[in-house]
Amino acid sequence: MFAIYKREIKSYFRSFIGLLFIAATLFFVGLYYTAVNLLQGYPYFSYAISSVIILFLIGVPVLTMRILAEEKRSRTDQLILTAPVSVGGIVMGKFLALLTIFAIPTGLICVYPLIMGSFGSVPMAESYLSVLAFFLYGMMAIAVGVLVSSLTESQVIAAVLTFIILFLAYMMDSVCGLISYTGNWLTGILGCLDMYTPFSNLLNGTLDVKSVFYFVSMTALALFLTVQSIQKRRYSISRKVFGMGAYSTGMIAAAVGIIVVTNVVLGELPASWVSVDVTSQKLYSLTEQTKEYVKTIGEDVTIYVISSEESQDVMLGQTLQRYDDLSDHIKVEYVDPNINPRFYTQYTNENISLNSLIIVSGKRNTVVDYNDIYETSYDYDYYTGGYSSDTTGYDGEGQITSALDRVLTDDVPKVYITEGHGEVAFSTAFTNALKKENTEYESINLMDYDVVPEDAACMIIHGATGDFSADDTEKVIQYLDRGGNVILVTGIADTETPNLDALCAYMGLQVADGLVVEQEEANYYRNPYYLLPTVGSGTYTAGLYGQYYVFVPFGQGILIEDEDREDISYQKFLTTSDSAFAKSDISNLDNYEKAQGDADGPFAIGVAAVKTLEDGTEASMVVYGCEQIFTDTANAMVSGANQLLFTNTVSSFAKHEASISIPAKSYEVSYLMIPQNRAVLLGVLLTVVLPLGCLAAGFAIWFRRRRL
Repeated sequence: MFAIYKREIKSYFRSFIGLLFIAATLFFVGLYYTAVNLLQGYPYFSYAISSVIILFLIGVPVLTMRILAEEKRSRTDQLILTAPVSVGGIVMGKFLALLTIFAIPTGLICVYPLIMGSFGSVPMAESYLSVLAFFLYGMMAIAVGVLVSSLTESQVIAAVLTFIILFLAYMMDSVCGLISYTGNWLTGILGCLDMYTPFSNLLNGTLDVKSVFYFVSMTALALFLTVQSIQKRRYSISRKVFGMGAYSTGMIAAAVGIIVVTNVVLGELPASWVSVDVTSQKLYSLTEQTKEYVKTIGEDVTIYVISSEESQDVMLGQTLQRYDDLSDHIKVEYVDPNINPRFYTQYTNENISLNSLIIVSGKRNTVVDYNDIYETSYDYDYYTGGYSSDTTGYDGEGQITSALDRVLTDDVPKVYITEGHGEVAFSTAFTNALKKENTEYESINLMDYDVVPEDAACMIIHGATGDFSADDTEKVIQYLDRGGNVILVTGIADTETPNLDALCAYMGLQVADGLVVEQEEANYYRNPYYLLPTVGSGTYTAGLYGQYYVFVPFGQGILIEDEDREDISYQKFLTTSDSAFAKSDISNLDNYEKAQGDADGPFAIGVAAVKTLEDGTEASMVVYGCEQIFTDTANAMVSGANQLLFTNTVSSFAKHEASISIPAKSYEVSYLMIPQNRAVLLGVLLTVVLPLGCLAAGFAIWFRRRRL
C-alpha cells in the first residue's frame, strides 16, 4: 500500500494537477476569508468555509478522474492487480494519496483563525470545527470520485459522473423537499445521499457524532464498493465468476445494511449523548438552572410544535430534543398545520405562527409564539425614514422553561390592568413579556368591583387620558393601604384630572404641567420632546444602566413634594438634565422656547415611591411620565430597552416562589478591529501570493520534467 501511495503522490505533483488543486482551494478560501473575515471583521470562520463548499463539485472530479480510469484505459491496472498487493491496499494507497493532497490546503487554512484572533475575540472551537467539517466533506467527495473512476475507462465520463453525484448530494435536501413536504419512504432513502445537512450541522457549532459518523461511514462504504468493483477483474471468466459475484453481492448488501442501521440508531439517540455544543454562547445547551428545574418536574407535560418534523426550525428542534432527553415527563409532538390546520384552536383563540409551541399540562396550557423565540432589534434609518430589523438573540430556552413553570406552578401572580379611562392598550410584545414572567393578566374596570381583588400582585394604570372617578381612586388607595403595588403611566389629558392627581399625592408625587423640553443634546433624539433620560442604577433598570438608552417621546415631569418624608422613600431612576423645562403651552409643538410660567427642571421621568404603613408593610408605586413609553414604536427606537424596563418593573412586584427566568442568548457579534491596510495586505498574501506560489512550484516541476 505504501508503494502505491508514494507512486500516486509523485504522479500528481509531476502532472501539475495536485498543485493546481491546492492553489484553487487556497484561492477560493482566501477570497471569501478576505471579503468576510478580514475586510468586514466578521469573527466566524465558518461563513467563509460554507461559501467555498461548492468548490468540491468542480475540484474533486478533476482531481480524481484519472486515479483508476487512466489505469484501466492504459491496461496498466493488470500489472497492479497481479502484484502481491491486496485490492484493498491498492484502493487505500490511491485514496490516501488524494487525501494527502487535500490535507495540505486544509492544514494551511488552520492558520487563518489564528490570524483573526490577533485582531479580536474569535470563537476558536467553532472555527476549527468548521475546518473539520470542510475536511470530512472533502474526504467523502474524494471517496465518491475514486469509486466513479473505478467504473469507467474514460476520465471525462468519470469527471462528469462525479460532478453529477456530488451536485445531487449537495442539493439532496432540496430535492427531498420537492418530492414530499412531509417525507416518505423515497425521501428517507434519498436522504442517505444528503451530504450538506450533516456538513451544516457541524458548521452550526455542534460537534455532532452523527454527522461525523455519516461522513466516515459513507467514505468507508464508497471505498468498499470501489474494492468490490475492482475485485471481480482479478479473475477471468470462469465458473468462479458466479460464486464470486454472489459473494460480492452479499458483502455489499451486508456493508450497506450495517452502515444504514448504525446511522439510524445514532439518529435515535438523545441529542445530549451524540453532540457537544462548542458555540461560545452555548446556543444549543441548556443552563444548569433549567436542568435542575426540569429534574423537579413530576407531572406530564406535552409540548406541541405547530410544524411538521421535516420543516421545523433546526435550532428550536435541537433545544426541544434536549428537554425531551432530560425528563420522561416531557413529551414533544409535532403537529403539521397542513394536515391539522385548526389544532391550535383547542388552546387559544389567537392566530399563531408556524413553529409556535403549545405547552399543555394537567393544570393549564400556554402558547409560546415563534416570533418571541428570536429577539429582534429595530433600528431607525434616518435616510429612508423606516426601520430595519436584525435578529439579535435566541430565547428558546428562556421561553420554554418559563412556559413549563407557568403551566405547572400553583403560584401564579395576577396583574390587573385598568380600563375605562381611555387607557393605552398594550401591544402583543408587552403582553408576551407579562407571560414570560409567569404572570396572569386581566383587564379590570373598577366600577365592577367593590375593592381591588385580593389576588392582585400588581395593578397597572397605563396612560389614562380620562380622569378616574373619586370612587375608583379610593379603591386604588385602599389597595395601596393593604400593601398593594401600582404602576402608573401618566397620560396627556385634555381636561383636569383631580382624582388621578390625588392618587399621586397619596404617595407624595405630582405630575408637572405640560411636556418636558430638553435643552441638552445628549438627552434627546432629533427633537427636544424626544427624551433620552439619564438611566440610574437599580432594580427597575437592571440590564439597562450603562448600556442602553430609554426612549421617552413627549414625556411629563414627575415632581416629589417632599423628599425628606419619613414614611416614604423615593428612587428617581429616569431623570432629565438640569436645563430641561416643562412647557405648559403645547398647542404648538414646533416651539421649543421657554416661556413665562414654564416650570424649571430637572424632572424625574421614572420614579419609585415606597410607603411604610402603620402595620410595617409597604405600599409601592412606580410612576412613568409618558403614555407612549411602553409602545412598540418607542421600544423599537432603542432596540427593546423600553420593554426590558417594563419587564423589570412588573417582575419586581409580580413574583412567585418558583420563578424561573432564563436570559436570551445573544447573537450580537463583536467584530474584529482590523486596519484596512493590514486587511488588504493579508488578503493579497492569502488570495494571490500563496496560490500563485503553488502554481509557480507546479510549473517549475512540470518545466523541469519536460526538459528532461
